Amino acid sequence: MELVYSILLGVAAFWLGACPFSLWLGRWLLHKDIRHYGDRNPGATNVFRSGSMSVGILALLLDIAKGVPFVLLAHLVFKLPDPAVYAIGLCAILGHAYSPFLRFKGGKALAVTAGVLLAQPYFDIFVVVLLLAFLSFLFSKPDAWTVMFAIIATTVYVAVAHGISWELLFMLCVLAILVVKHFEDLKTAPRLTVRPIEWLRAKNART
Repeated sequence: MELVYSILLGVAAFWLGACPFSLWLGRWLLHKDIRHYGDRNPGATNVFRSGSMSVGILALLLDIAKGVPFVLLAHLVFKLPDPAVYAIGLCAILGHAYSPFLRFKGGKALAVTAGVLLAQPYFDIFVVVLLLAFLSFLFSKPDAWTVMFAIIATTVYVAVAHGISWELLFMLCVLAILVVKHFEDLKTAPRLTVRPIEWLRAKNART
């Protein structure tokens, strides 16, 4: 039965991940196509760029939530082994990244990845990626490289803390997906920055 449960949860996770909530909210609540803004990605970031903080927050929360329920069900309710849990998480991420609702041109999968990491069995991985993402955001640009630095560093942490494991294989798969989805943005060379100083300079320039 484990195989049956794994397949059913994986399919369900894929289709939930494929639901483009950010795009739908933009159409229903803002009457806008968010793909006309920013990087033309159908994700929550462009809901913010379309001019609505409240709808952007809702879209972000929904995109994160797509990665949570079936991963939680897999390891808390059905007690599936770790390989199945991580495979179900990858299904959610792939659903978002290659949504059939959008002719397989989905989002960049950051929010749904955060949801999967939040729900997977080892909470330390989520805490580490959150901390590293924050530090990377403070000290690196552009945003695509901020993401890469955080995920690469987290993968190294998992390799050290968890060894050769299903968690490490999962992180390597996540890294591969994010590299593909951010490939064009990664062509811009990374650069070191100190964002708090930039914010202070911008604030002083306005006063």
